[in-house]
Amino acid sequence: MNINIEKRLVASNIWQIGSVVIALAASGVVCALLLLTAGADIWQAFAALWDGAFGDWRATWKTLIKATPLILTGVAVSVAFRARIWNIGAEGQLYAGAMMSYWLYTSVGPLPLPILIPLLFVAGALGGGLCGGLAGYLSAKYRVNEILTTVMMNYIIHYLVSYLLVGPWRDPSQFVLQSPKIDSDALLPFVLPATRLHLGFPIAVAVAIITYFVITKSSLGYEIRAVGMNKLASRFKGIRIERTIITAMLISGAVAGLAGVIEVFGVHARMKPDISLGFGFTGIIIAVIALLNPIAVIFVAILFGGFVNGGIKLQVATGVPSTMTDAIQAIILIFFLTAAVLARYKIVIEAKQ
Repeated sequence: MNINIEKRLVASNIWQIGSVVIALAASGVVCALLLLTAGADIWQAFAALWDGAFGDWRATWKTLIKATPLILTGVAVSVAFRARIWNIGAEGQLYAGAMMSYWLYTSVGPLPLPILIPLLFVAGALGGGLCGGLAGYLSAKYRVNEILTTVMMNYIIHYLVSYLLVGPWRDPSQFVLQSPKIDSDALLPFVLPATRLHLGFPIAVAVAIITYFVITKSSLGYEIRAVGMNKLASRFKGIRIERTIITAMLISGAVAGLAGVIEVFGVHARMKPDISLGFGFTGIIIAVIALLNPIAVIFVAILFGGFVNGGIKLQVATGVPSTMTDAIQAIILIFFLTAAVLARYKIVIEAKQ
C-alpha cells in the first residue's frame, strides 16, 4: 500500500469551509480533554474564554486592538506568499515602520493631526517597504534566498532600534529602554467614545480590503499570482518576473510597516524594543490559515486576538497556569494549519498491484 500526498486540482469553497469547521470541532475536543486533565470545569473554561474575548463590549474592543497588527502582518505575508516569496521578515519590517514613523515624529515638530497621521503612515510604509524591497531585490537579481535575508534583517532592525533607544531616543528619566512619551495630540484618535479602540483598526481593515482587490482584480495582482503559480510560464507570457517579485516584497514590507506605526502611535505612545509580541511571526500562521486571502485574514486575526484576551480570563476563572492557555492556543493552531493543508492537498492511498 502506497500513501501519497497530492495537490488538489480544484479546492471547492465547501471543502475549504468544511475543513475549518472540522478543525474547530476537533481542536475543541482536544482542548476539553486537556482542561479535564488539569482539573478544570470544561464549560466554565470555555465560557471564560468567550467572555474574555467577546463577552461584552469592553472585551470586544480589546480583542480588536490585539487583532489590528495581526491583520496587517497577515496581509503582508499573504502578498509575498502569493508570489511564492517566503517573507519571514514581517517582524523586522514592523519595527522598521515603527522606527521610521517615530523618527519623522521627532524630526518635523508639532503638526496638525490631519497632516501628521498620513505622514506617519507614509514613513512607516517606506521603512517597512525598504526592508522588504531589499530582500526582494536580492532574491530577484542575485538569487539570494529570501528566507535568510528576511530573517537576518529581523535581527538587524531589532538591534538598530535597541541602539537608538540606548542612545539618542532614550528617555533619561526612565530605567527601562524606551523613548519619551509621545504627545497626546500626536496619537491616533479613538474611533468610538469611552473605548480605546483607535483609528488603526479601521485602517487595517481598509488595507486588507484594498489588498484583496489589488490581488484579485488588478493586473499587478494577476502578475503576482501568475509568478507564484509558475515563473517559467509567466516569463513566456511577458511578465517581468524580477520586477514582480520586488514589487510584491515592497508591498508586503510596506503593509507590515503600517503595523509598527499603529503600535507606537495607537497603543504604546512611545518607541520601545518590545512593541511587538511576535506579531510578524504570528502573521505567517494567520496568512496560512486564511489561505492567503486578505479578507479571511481579518477574521482569523480577530480570532487570534480573542485567544489572547480570552486566555487571560481563562487563567483567572479556572486557575489553570499560563502554560495551559499557551498549550490550548498551540493545539488550535496545529488543527487550523492542518485544515489549511488539507484544503489544498489530499491523501491518496493506493493498493500495491
